[in-house]
Amino acid sequence: MNKKYSNLHTTYFLRFSYIVFLVLGYNTVFCDTKTEIGADNPIGSIKEVYDGTLLPDIQINTFRNIDRIFPTHIVKHGNYIYPLSESEKPLLNLKFRSADKEYDLYDYLSLNHVTGLLIIKDGEIIKEIYQNGNTEKTRWMSMSMVKSITATLIGAAIKDGYIKSIDEPIVNYLPELQSSAYDGVTIRNLLQMASGVKWNETYTDPNSDRRHLLNAQISQEAGSTLRLMTTLPKAAPVGSVWNYSTGETQVAGALLRAAVKKPLSDYLSEKIWSKYGMQSDATWWLESPNGLEIGGSGLSATLRDYGRFGLFLLNGGKIGNESILPDGWLQDATTSKLVGSKTVDYGYMLWPIPHSYGLIHHSAFEARGIFGQHIYVNPKQNIVIVVWSAQSKPTGKAIITDYDFFGAVANTLSTK
Repeated sequence: MNKKYSNLHTTYFLRFSYIVFLVLGYNTVFCDTKTEIGADNPIGSIKEVYDGTLLPDIQINTFRNIDRIFPTHIVKHGNYIYPLSESEKPLLNLKFRSADKEYDLYDYLSLNHVTGLLIIKDGEIIKEIYQNGNTEKTRWMSMSMVKSITATLIGAAIKDGYIKSIDEPIVNYLPELQSSAYDGVTIRNLLQMASGVKWNETYTDPNSDRRHLLNAQISQEAGSTLRLMTTLPKAAPVGSVWNYSTGETQVAGALLRAAVKKPLSDYLSEKIWSKYGMQSDATWWLESPNGLEIGGSGLSATLRDYGRFGLFLLNGGKIGNESILPDGWLQDATTSKLVGSKTVDYGYMLWPIPHSYGLIHHSAFEARGIFGQHIYVNPKQNIVIVVWSAQSKPTGKAIITDYDFFGAVANTLSTK
């Protein structure tokens, strides 16, 4: 071919390729990596997710490809992989009651729209189930389960000396919150969601504070989420009222970033993900390209790696002989708290299982997220259970109470 025309052909090809990249490659620009399953199939918008208006197939593909919705950072795994062998002990005769009805494993999977289930007992996999096209390589959204990871990293930062005390005022690290309703709030207040700052968490209400926070994230403007938090009014004295607030976890994430002076993804990788032996990279949503991680949602990881994080908590926050967290941190973080005049089954962004669900849950706790995501940890029974679900609305659509299922598993596998 004539050299002149060959060069011209190459130029046109490169220009065409660049245009295609701009049109189709948005996710490549903003996402460090993406899952292999359904990566080219349609997904819903984040507003449709929170409205609960996605058809089941689209919803499931969205939940396993959430890194296509917003920019992400990678949480890198290391060279060592924590081994998870499969147990020869079967999960037999799993029958239980919930709301005065009898159920079994298959009812739970079907009625609660479970897409992934992992049961670990004594460090071995008892049951591992994938549904709706998910596999062991699938990364699935955590939603509010990541709140527990953010809070755990604050514990690590205290252990490392980046944060002096859990009772420090948060404005020591976030001076931009001075003169806001968060002035006078301590890190402990923040982790307990007892700041006294007014907040409406209703996911499906487009006028709620939760949706305003989501809109700030959609804007992809650096600092937009924290600026929103400075506008909130005071509703009660600090420490007097518990009020669940995803906004608090965004403040917690910003505080952690200011303290450790590195991306939360890097700190998670450094302290837990690479050290403990996660098998795969995770991804974590950002409020803007190369900006702050979303402290209350948006981590995406494999089923087994969520299980390994559960084992890390089960082991008291230790990796080998190294304590990643301060002495007594996890016991305090997983204990119900007196807030004002009421006892609340909430620790440091972890949920102690209420005693009313039975003695089998004694000392048990969980991380949980909307649409039915769970990491259940039962230290006495040496059990970790991870559940992925795709329920039709953010809350209120589980047919079977998850604690009843977890209790049935623990009773069946009980070491007595």
